[in-house]
Amino acid sequence: MGKDVIIACDFESREKLMGFLDNFREEKPFLKIGMELFYAMGPEVVRELKARGHKIFLDLKLHDIPTTVKKAMAVLSGLDIDMVNVHAAGTKAMMEAALEGLTRADGSRPLLIAVTQLTSTSEERMQQELLIQASLPDTVKQYAKNACDAGLDGVVCSPLEAGMVHEVCGEAFATVTPGIRFADSSKDDQVRITTPARAKEIGSNYIVVGRPITQAEDPVAAYRRCMAEFVD
Repeated sequence: MGKDVIIACDFESREKLMGFLDNFREEKPFLKIGMELFYAMGPEVVRELKARGHKIFLDLKLHDIPTTVKKAMAVLSGLDIDMVNVHAAGTKAMMEAALEGLTRADGSRPLLIAVTQLTSTSEERMQQELLIQASLPDTVKQYAKNACDAGLDGVVCSPLEAGMVHEVCGEAFATVTPGIRFADSSKDDQVRITTPARAKEIGSNYIVVGRPITQAEDPVAAYRRCMAEFVD
């Protein structure tokens, strides 16, 4: 499986998004569209970015009863996205329903991945607030195994956990890892983080990078730095 850098486009308006993307004259980066932008612009943002030549990871983290998730995925599949996700906490039945809804009549579909635990979640919070008494690594491994058993393509996890996910689910099972910061960057609200170079060593297949690129003085240079550290 190849590696790629996905830019988290956490903008609140079309104007800010397009202003950012206008910096890129040569590259067409893989883009993550999350709740903020999708709720502001709707499906049209996906259509517009696909028309501009970008791959799209639609990061909506669906988590509902299986029937609802299946129907929602059938709608999202029509947007020609490249990757989409659910919460692994929704159980195998929900993930299987998501996969069924996402698969088109011709058998094609986007990549489907599941969120294990958010990179802003610490083990202490998980145990004290969510009442999950297993350790964070064991929880991530179990959620990843459930996603793999349900037929999904991979999981979202901390880059620190990518290696152990591959140990449990195999090298072909994708790890999509946010929580990426340059060694000289602020970690912001992330807890389980590392650098692009270290994520490559541990085994991430895709890294999701937001503020270190989108808020950089030179976003293109920051993107190229990520690509050099992680892909090249």
